Amino acid sequence: MNQPAISPTLDTLFQRTLMRQPHATALLDPLNKTRITQHHPRRMTYTEADTAIEALSAHFVESGLPANSVIAIQLPNTVEFVLTVLAAHRAGLVVAVLPLLWRHAELTAALNRTAARAIVTMSTVDGVSYADLAMHAAAEAFSIRHVYGFGSDLPEGMASLDDVLARPPGTTRAVIQDGRKAAMISFDVTAEGFRPVPRPHFSLIAGGLAMSLEADIKQGATVMAAFTPMSFAGLASSLAVWLLSGGTLALHHPFENDVLEQQINEHECEVLIAPAQLALRLGDADLAARMPTLRNVIGLWRAPEQVAASDAWIAPHAPLTDVYLFGEAGLFGARRGEDGMPVPVMPGPHGAPREQSGSSIAGEILLTPRGTLGLRGAMVPIAAYAPPQVGETLTAQTPRDYVDTGYAARLDRPSGAICITAPPSGIMAVGGYRFLSNDLQEWARRLGQGALLTALPDRLSGHRLAGRAQDNARAREALSELGLNPLMVEAFRDRSGPV
Repeated sequence: MNQPAISPTLDTLFQRTLMRQPHATALLDPLNKTRITQHHPRRMTYTEADTAIEALSAHFVESGLPANSVIAIQLPNTVEFVLTVLAAHRAGLVVAVLPLLWRHAELTAALNRTAARAIVTMSTVDGVSYADLAMHAAAEAFSIRHVYGFGSDLPEGMASLDDVLARPPGTTRAVIQDGRKAAMISFDVTAEGFRPVPRPHFSLIAGGLAMSLEADIKQGATVMAAFTPMSFAGLASSLAVWLLSGGTLALHHPFENDVLEQQINEHECEVLIAPAQLALRLGDADLAARMPTLRNVIGLWRAPEQVAASDAWIAPHAPLTDVYLFGEAGLFGARRGEDGMPVPVMPGPHGAPREQSGSSIAGEILLTPRGTLGLRGAMVPIAAYAPPQVGETLTAQTPRDYVDTGYAARLDRPSGAICITAPPSGIMAVGGYRFLSNDLQEWARRLGQGALLTALPDRLSGHRLAGRAQDNARAREALSELGLNPLMVEAFRDRSGPV
């Protein structure tokens, strides 16, 4: 009898490379990790990474986390993040990724919405105590049973995962490796509010394939990932691209330009994955002379409406691939031509690579009746964005087979290409942190009379928060009362400084 084909999982991809080249380098930590987390940088082979993954996976099982339960992760872009995600999948768990800039209120809401059984964090990141944030959020999330942490000086009640890595692996359990099973939950903010977005393994892998095939990443490449991993795009561009290439993943916690350049040269990285504006800035700084090993650059655009007006790419030895990000709904990529300018993106199905006839279909781009951009395809979680049912309750409605991203778009008459003209109405993005613009009014009201808080356009991060208050101490206190993450509070300035 023929066995049905089972699509691979992320752990399946990892174990394939492990079997082929067990002693090859798998993971490289940021060079400045000691400053970021008080941990020394790690350098791990596939065998060493597998041993660590097995130990963490066994600990999750021994802790009593049932298969298919949710484990939340709030970690920086370091080796611990990769090990924890793969260990959770090996234990049959679903990973919920929590952005580092989240407020306490959002952290608690996410844990409650997903019924997470556990949370994993780092003791400190850039001087901020994430262990305390996790403990306070867990106290208000009734489903949380375990709080795990990496690092020293963990609060009472938090289990140390560094101790787990220091001892031999324990009990494991058999898990069916099927790419159709749930792999991750990320979180988006739409006009309707905050929503969790679940995805299976094959959806993550489809996002990684769309990038790696369009950029023509070679097998065995050393990939530098300098993009925050706490989103679908972050996981697809780092974890999935690395596992598909079967090479080495070097990590950089955003951003220190000098450290990034040093890492690329020391590790002889061939691929750089970073926010597009950062990539363009590096491209203007004699990339061929300063980082000669690079052969591919993937620029991720959190504000895809800015791609068409961007500067030309002037580093032909390392072609740039523009990746358009639409929150947690999906993405698509387009490699620039010899002139270094963004290429027109046509509506309809698009392959990977885009210009190669007969290539596999990566997704489909369409214009909705509302004049907005729609996406469909293997990586797009249509059910998570399904519109609410309206009208007669007894009348069956035709289900929508695409996600409306909310980005205003039109067709260019001469070329027929899609032109993305504006982000979703009522939503602001600050460094990947999305929130409703109405929240600004509440934040400003708490700052007191004569205070100012607004969102200014920013070419690197989409928007930046700028504020002014006569009493800066009161401003900090008010923002803290709202539950803002300390990283955002500490960045508040007296005179129009970015938050």
